Amino acid sequence: MPHLVVLTGAGVSAESGIRTFRDTNGLWEEHRIEDVATPEAFARNPALVLDFYNKRRAQAREVEPNAAHLALAGFEEVPGWTVSIITQNVDDLHERAGSTQVLHLHGMLNEMRSVADEATVYYCDGDINVGDLAPDGSQLRPHIVWFGEMVPAIEEAAEIASTADALLVVGTSLQVYPAAGLLHYAPAGCPVYVIDPHQPEVTGRGVRYVVETASVGVPQVLRELAAEQ
Repeated sequence: MPHLVVLTGAGVSAESGIRTFRDTNGLWEEHRIEDVATPEAFARNPALVLDFYNKRRAQAREVEPNAAHLALAGFEEVPGWTVSIITQNVDDLHERAGSTQVLHLHGMLNEMRSVADEATVYYCDGDINVGDLAPDGSQLRPHIVWFGEMVPAIEEAAEIASTADALLVVGTSLQVYPAAGLLHYAPAGCPVYVIDPHQPEVTGRGVRYVVETASVGVPQVLRELAAEQ
């Protein structure tokens, strides 16, 4: 049974109304990355970082999956295909659309963990504030992989990519590593589709570019794949 592997980035969520770093002049909700998305930022000003993610979490609850999310979820029902999604996004829009095999490389907004324990993760549906403690007595923080931190799921993601019979890359600038390197794990001869209006450059292998937004390009490519079976 052929395996469709999909790597999604911020451009997919942007169409649901979640702003992206790439499209806001180097600012992320009016903040520099260095001030809100690094371990050093959290050590320096935890209240600012927690407030930033509280606002992002609240915003994510207000938006809905778009046509790209829904098409990917619907493709699980196409006979003869299995679907795995590897996402750089920290929202749960893929899951809310109905996708069942989703690996989050950079964590999730609706999860949190202790600063002293990376392995134990708790569900988070509200705010996290300074002084909110995990059961181990340590401050809680968002379960987000910040810049400068290891990406624990990258080995699992590489293994998934290595089994692809078709690879879709959707809404990502392919500038953030190690996620951008996942393309190179796809088997030789595996067709690669890059769906993005900005057409990020991919080197080292043949790629079909679909210069469309995710909500237009994803359903288009999925219809073609379904017709080929």
